[in-house]
Amino acid sequence: MNLYIKQFNNISIGDFQSVGGKNSYLGEMFSKLSSNGICVPDGFATTAFAYQEFLTKNSLHSGLYNLMNQLDKTNYTNLEETGLKARQLLLDATFPETLQKEILCAYKNLCGDDTYSAVAVRSSATAEDPQEANFAGLHDSYLNITGEEALIIAAKKCFASLFTNRAIKYREDNSFAHEKISLSVGIQKMVRPDKASSGACFTLEPEPGFRDVILISGVWGQHENIVQGMVTPDEFFIFKPTLIQHKNAIIQKKPGKKEKQEEFVLADGEITQLANWALVIENHFQKPMDIEWAKDGITNELFIIQARPETAHSQKNPLLVKAYASSEKGEMLTQ
Repeated sequence: MNLYIKQFNNISIGDFQSVGGKNSYLGEMFSKLSSNGICVPDGFATTAFAYQEFLTKNSLHSGLYNLMNQLDKTNYTNLEETGLKARQLLLDATFPETLQKEILCAYKNLCGDDTYSAVAVRSSATAEDPQEANFAGLHDSYLNITGEEALIIAAKKCFASLFTNRAIKYREDNSFAHEKISLSVGIQKMVRPDKASSGACFTLEPEPGFRDVILISGVWGQHENIVQGMVTPDEFFIFKPTLIQHKNAIIQKKPGKKEKQEEFVLADGEITQLANWALVIENHFQKPMDIEWAKDGITNELFIIQARPETAHSQKNPLLVKAYASSEKGEMLTQ
């Protein structure tokens, strides 16, 4: 058994503590939903053990622990300085020889003869209780990484991103012990949306939380353009009950402000295909999902590149319009 690496086809949702939330959902979809026609790029993940071994071999545990203890936990006046020092500790360290060898061996097996095949290198934090942890957007990921040296550098940067300022603050706000969180690195075959399009898909309508609508958004190029607010995406609304009946379920298409504004980033058939995949993913995980998709501009194939539970609206009561609370105590009528 390899303690440092887990292949996507050997990862399930139960591996949260080993490979983190992002990688456990990717592995679950790759291993369980490929038979449903859902395309997830292949890959592998380093384990929590690999991260802890990295800290141990470089004698970093005590240094990181002392830095976190020196943090001003009232006003966070030294958060930026503390985060910078913590990240630098990891960036100055070296990968244990065995770990580096295992990563490069898995990379070679993933890419085959094309040793300069591009990969995405993504951070995936672990926690003891996945139900309480929502680490989305706290740690760094790197796209279009090619070559062995660049891969190792990107993996180390992912390790260091466990101590971004926002990640440190999130753990403090949510009472996560810093030393109990590890970082798994997911290395995944790169899809080329830079030559096509990419975006997000919610299996409910995000604003009101309406469960019978799927919302797909997309832009030309990388999805990060949406996140960074550089462009306004196209939006497509799909009605689930009609989709389930295998009828035309697209109820609205809203053009965004982007390059090639007169042309939507997805054709109707592609919209329907993504919506059907979203239904399968939601049914599999039994909860509303926040999904990222990408279209490869070279092969014209669609892929699911990430998925996580939707947390902003799915936990609300869909029948509740507004809740009121009174600060006054009423008169007791009976006991």
